[in-house]
Amino acid sequence: MNAKILKELANNLKVKEKQVESVLKLLSEDCTIPFIARYRKEATGALDEEQIGIVNEQYKYLCNLEKRKEDVIRLIKEKDLLTDELERSIMACEKLIEVEDLYRPFKEKKKTKATEAIKLGLEPLAKKIMAFPTTGSLEILASGYNMSQEEAIKNAGYIIAEWISDNASSRKWVRNFIFNTGFITTKKKKNAKDEKKTFEMYYEFQDRIKYIKHYRILAINRGEKENILSVSLDFDNDKILENYKERGIKNKTSFVVPIVEEAIKDALKRLILPSIEREIHTMLTDNASEESIKTFKDNLEKLLLTKPIKNKTVIGFDPAFRTGCKLAVLNPYGEVLEIATIYPHEPHNKKVEATKILRDLITKYKVDIIAIGNGTASRESEQFVAEAIKGLDVKYNIVSEAGASVYSASKLAISEFPDLTVEKRSAISIGRRIQDPLSELVKIDPKSIGVGEYQHDVNQTNLNSALDFTVSKIVNEVGVNINTASNSILKYISGLNKKSIDSIQKFKKEHNFKNREEIKKLTGISAKIYEQCIGFLRINDGENPLDKTKIHPESYEIVEKILKDLQLDVNNLKTEEFKNKIKSINMESISKKYNIDIYTIQDIVNELITPGLDPRDFLEDVLLKSDILTIDDLKEGMELTGTVRNVVSFGAFVDIGLHNDGLIHISKLSKEFVNNPLDIIHVGDIITCYVDKIDKEKEKVNLTLI
Repeated sequence: MNAKILKELANNLKVKEKQVESVLKLLSEDCTIPFIARYRKEATGALDEEQIGIVNEQYKYLCNLEKRKEDVIRLIKEKDLLTDELERSIMACEKLIEVEDLYRPFKEKKKTKATEAIKLGLEPLAKKIMAFPTTGSLEILASGYNMSQEEAIKNAGYIIAEWISDNASSRKWVRNFIFNTGFITTKKKKNAKDEKKTFEMYYEFQDRIKYIKHYRILAINRGEKENILSVSLDFDNDKILENYKERGIKNKTSFVVPIVEEAIKDALKRLILPSIEREIHTMLTDNASEESIKTFKDNLEKLLLTKPIKNKTVIGFDPAFRTGCKLAVLNPYGEVLEIATIYPHEPHNKKVEATKILRDLITKYKVDIIAIGNGTASRESEQFVAEAIKGLDVKYNIVSEAGASVYSASKLAISEFPDLTVEKRSAISIGRRIQDPLSELVKIDPKSIGVGEYQHDVNQTNLNSALDFTVSKIVNEVGVNINTASNSILKYISGLNKKSIDSIQKFKKEHNFKNREEIKKLTGISAKIYEQCIGFLRINDGENPLDKTKIHPESYEIVEKILKDLQLDVNNLKTEEFKNKIKSINMESISKKYNIDIYTIQDIVNELITPGLDPRDFLEDVLLKSDILTIDDLKEGMELTGTVRNVVSFGAFVDIGLHNDGLIHISKLSKEFVNNPLDIIHVGDIITCYVDKIDKEKEKVNLTLI
């Protein structure tokens, strides 16, 4: 392991080198990030999944950087042009772009004006000019090149311009100068069509490059891509030119100064500025993409951790007008009891019949909750449901159906319900989303869940990687009941692959798992796979009560010793006496007595006190309703309770029961300055807010937390 990289990583992350080294060693041994975070805390100093992920990504970057440095040094050395100073400069680079700047003069050039001039034999003239002679004349200097004086000087100027362009320190200065002092300017293109005025605020827009918000960059990029906006970087050209003159003109009394000045202007206009503007635009886009992905990740994490409504019979309600609303009655385990279709809306208006069908289903199956999808006809359906359930002991909830249509038409949905239409499958998915959001949402491509911003404008590879990481993190944090787990959720479990998942599902067709040992014996479950996955797989009604906990089987022996010391039986795990005795444990003395790290002891004790506890149980309950709110019911200053549906850079959208979600602008989240809405509010939060402004014509409501 490269000691220099270890030290740099530790400094960057503000952790110890030993922690970084341990993480990298475990990763090299095919340990997964969830496993390392949960079961190797002593080695890593209890780094969490995010920190381990950053170590992994930064290590790859720094390794690539070091490799590129070595390659560049080798390539320059092969040309016999490497100096000690140049080698030190390359090794001191902290970014790839700095390495490329230093390598630029030594790169094999494609056909350029400079390479053509060199072929004409004008490099000696260029060198003579750059020596800034004070004696002689241009006529003498430019003679003997089989061309006119003007042609010789012009072509020598091309060579000088390329030399100027290749200067690494000057390029770095220009890049920093433009970034720190320049502006990004946008204008609407002549004859451009922006019918919905999506980009209206950017028709005449300017902002400092250094301070522009990431979401503005993504919006500008989209407007430029759609041929609506023209984008430019504005900066002080004169100051850049003067800086280059100061750096490049060694003797201001030389008669070649005007030639060098023209070469500088040519280098800036043709080579340096266009290249650096592209680099800055790429850097802004990359940074904006990274920030947008962070927002998406945070929103997705909160959505996946939505508290499930357990042990309730649910009707999944997929709203529609012409084709009718599809109803799916689900038992507490998500199994379909009955499917129905009703037509309460235009153009059918069979409201009486629809009411009878819905009430009969509620009574017949003792339905607790109706989950209404938030798509087309959602608010009309909410109004219908609110009226239809009067007098019955049942509540309803508006559920995001983002991605439900994607799932309903997928191979997975077809294999689950081959005899049902897409809409009926969608109703099932909507109902299950309230019973166990995590298990249902993992069936859908995370990008289709709809809790991001500008998700189609960011780096798609990085987005997919980040969202998969987030889903994996949450699935493993919650854990799964192996006897009810689908392929969709098992694929995110630490260590499992297609072969091992197929073996698990094949076993389940015959009988349920009774203990974790049975998993170890399956085809495709190697010792390594078993080690990585087993702590995240639960057997709720198995032979060993520890199999329903997060305690890894590698720690079962120490658990037995602890219980023996306390004269406790593991089969009495849920009794108050058991819990009280466990709470009285002195963890430090146990750690010393059995030479087991304190992190493992703490995790064991917590699991024995609350065996198999679902971390989502600590979260806020889902907001259930029995009546409807209309925009006419609202008054400025009115207090409301709502559910946060999405958090974006400029604020948050909140479901308060209207057709459109209300917006809390970032300026209305706190009396203090808010840099990032995610510091205040998250997807799924149940909040108390106040009506700030009402626009009945546009059916929009602005909300405030202050």
